[in-house]
Amino acid sequence: MIGDTAWRAGWLTAGRGARLLFGRTYEDPAVELAAFGAPCRVLAVASAADTAAALAAAGHRVTAIDINPVQLRYAERRLAGAAPRDGQAERLLAAGRTVLRTLAPEWRPARLAPFLRLRDPDRQVAWWDGRLDGTALRLALRPLRLAAPVVRPALAAALPPRFDDVLRDRLRDTLSRHPNADNTWLRRLLLGPGTAPLIAPVDRFVPGDLVAHLAAGPPDRYDAVALSNIADGAGVHFGQRLADALRHGVRRGGRVVLRSFGTTVPLPADLGWRDVTGSERCPLWGVVSVGEVR
Repeated sequence: MIGDTAWRAGWLTAGRGARLLFGRTYEDPAVELAAFGAPCRVLAVASAADTAAALAAAGHRVTAIDINPVQLRYAERRLAGAAPRDGQAERLLAAGRTVLRTLAPEWRPARLAPFLRLRDPDRQVAWWDGRLDGTALRLALRPLRLAAPVVRPALAAALPPRFDDVLRDRLRDTLSRHPNADNTWLRRLLLGPGTAPLIAPVDRFVPGDLVAHLAAGPPDRYDAVALSNIADGAGVHFGQRLADALRHGVRRGGRVVLRSFGTTVPLPADLGWRDVTGSERCPLWGVVSVGEVR
């Protein structure tokens, strides 16, 4: 994986041949909308298209790119109004929810409904501590300590040690900051994704490697880039290649948003990263940062 990315394989788990990884995007696009400002030229990792759709709806001229051709075709069809489908991520999450609901009635949808309607972070944390963060959750999340045999090794290596405990802490921190009633991404994790269609005027869909696209294209082609967690599970030289490509393909002063399951920004520090993790409403992420091309 030296200089490359684990996402090229098209699988979260072991397997061959590209598959649909994500049927929904587990990122809060409010981060990108705040970072990018006035409508501009944006390059975004396609994923399941939610972030690209939010940017396009706000007036940005969006080019969506994905190294996984199955994921890209899905994003294009979804933005044309096709019904959403479950990918590997949704099936793994559904299995975890089934186990948790079997172990603890408090995690069943009817019991969670009033919790997800709360708007007071103090009440949310009290509910979490008193009713949800118990033995059942610890047991259901325990397999995350053994992620390596389940997910691709490079992706497993991107997770911090004892990720089960880390994820519980991230959930609690999110509850302490953001009202549940407005948190689509918390609801998506705890109840499962919805089925509403997604339509937005994305300019282009480009298959291939984001780094190569930036490096081979004209200079200053974009004003901003939404990277998702493209650097998680990447080889040792990938970060430098990506940084160089950003300096070529994005205008000086252009903004870049990067997420990571880990705890540090996996790209060179000279892009001036600013930590905005506290503004992210999806509790999966360890680091959400905004950089600036210099």
